[in-house]
Amino acid sequence: MKSKDLRLQTGYKQILSLAMPISLALIVPQINFITNNVFLGGLGEKALASAAITGVYYLIFAVIGSGLNNGLQSLIARKAGENQPKEIGKLFYHGVWAALGVSIIGILISYTLAPMILRATIHNQVIAEEVIGFIFIRIWGLPFLYLYVMRNALLVGTNQTKFLVWGTLSEAIANIFFDYAFIYGHFGFPKMGFNGAAYASIIAEATGLLVIFAVIHAKGINKAFGLFENWKLELSSIKLILLKSTPLILQFALSIVTWEYFYILIEHHGARDLAVSNTMRNVFGLAGIFSWAFAATANTMVSNVIGQGKQEEVMPLVKRIAKVSASFSITLIVILNIFPGTLLSMFGQGEDFIAYATPVLRVVSSALFLQSFSVVWLNAVTGSGNTVVNLIIEIVTLFAYILYVYLVLEVWNMSITWGWVSEWVYWICMFSMAFWYMRSGKWKNRN
Repeated sequence: MKSKDLRLQTGYKQILSLAMPISLALIVPQINFITNNVFLGGLGEKALASAAITGVYYLIFAVIGSGLNNGLQSLIARKAGENQPKEIGKLFYHGVWAALGVSIIGILISYTLAPMILRATIHNQVIAEEVIGFIFIRIWGLPFLYLYVMRNALLVGTNQTKFLVWGTLSEAIANIFFDYAFIYGHFGFPKMGFNGAAYASIIAEATGLLVIFAVIHAKGINKAFGLFENWKLELSSIKLILLKSTPLILQFALSIVTWEYFYILIEHHGARDLAVSNTMRNVFGLAGIFSWAFAATANTMVSNVIGQGKQEEVMPLVKRIAKVSASFSITLIVILNIFPGTLLSMFGQGEDFIAYATPVLRVVSSALFLQSFSVVWLNAVTGSGNTVVNLIIEIVTLFAYILYVYLVLEVWNMSITWGWVSEWVYWICMFSMAFWYMRSGKWKNRN
């Protein structure tokens, strides 16, 4: 792979050239989530309800990996803006070690603290035990997942997004095959039922990891950035990555822990409400891929442009990215609202389920519009280098969110349709603070 100028331009063409491959890469994990739930839906409403809690629990640790990824991505993009490829390889190598260390902590927490918390908070003890058994298996995929998302930081931070799709495509194929094989016992494999999805997901993550590192090697990316040329560990580099990532890790983890709290409150309303909310998580994940792709683009491009010393181009750039993100979101929202039954019927729960879930889907779809520009502005804050501000924004937002869901679902016992209005509260609060910070100019001249 030949050395090239890593500095980015700020026009619409550059924005789309970065965001579209990221979108393709993000859609595959969401297809995996949906595939798991479609197959588990065949086991009945209770399995779909249990999958809501296990899915969000694993998502807590997945977003911790995303925090590491985004912090490392911001550092890599800054070095790309300064056109220092060897420093990028050094950052990536130390990011891998940081990811492995955090994954071990996640496994230990899942075997010690998680069972006590879940048994104490889930009312239906049958669901509680099923969830805990699943988690004991699923959590072993964490090291594969964390190493896998490190490739995001490298490829997105250096404008190599076209290679993202190979790892995610192989992961999707493996996940679909082993879901079908393990859950129902096809192709000579034992019938594992609910836990089969856990084994399938672990194999899929390992497959994606192997393929993407093979691509990085085959395309010469490892040589271009000097990956693994020096095996010496430098604590200062790991400290830098953790200092940049820790606020993001806390931000993402707090966000999903709060979402897990939301799902536990939903469980108090019964298995049907929990099953419906699980489908909404899938809708949010699938329909939100473009928003998150443009968010990652904002992180990378803002950091890269600041690395070039062009702070005056940052605000116009973020506005362009937010405008394109909102346009994609509106298109998906229209489709969701015209054909709500088509998506909901995939989960195989019948017409009553679809009728019950449709009003919730309409609330969720409107929240997707708010998400589309809010995450862009929040990731612009990340790209500016002040990840502590990201954490402050998240804490204030989550306080409002928790207060809302507790009052609506637990105190006033209102319907889950009103419960999902909490997403409006979340995204409006987040956007207001991120926009104010970027517009204030306080991010300028930060390292």
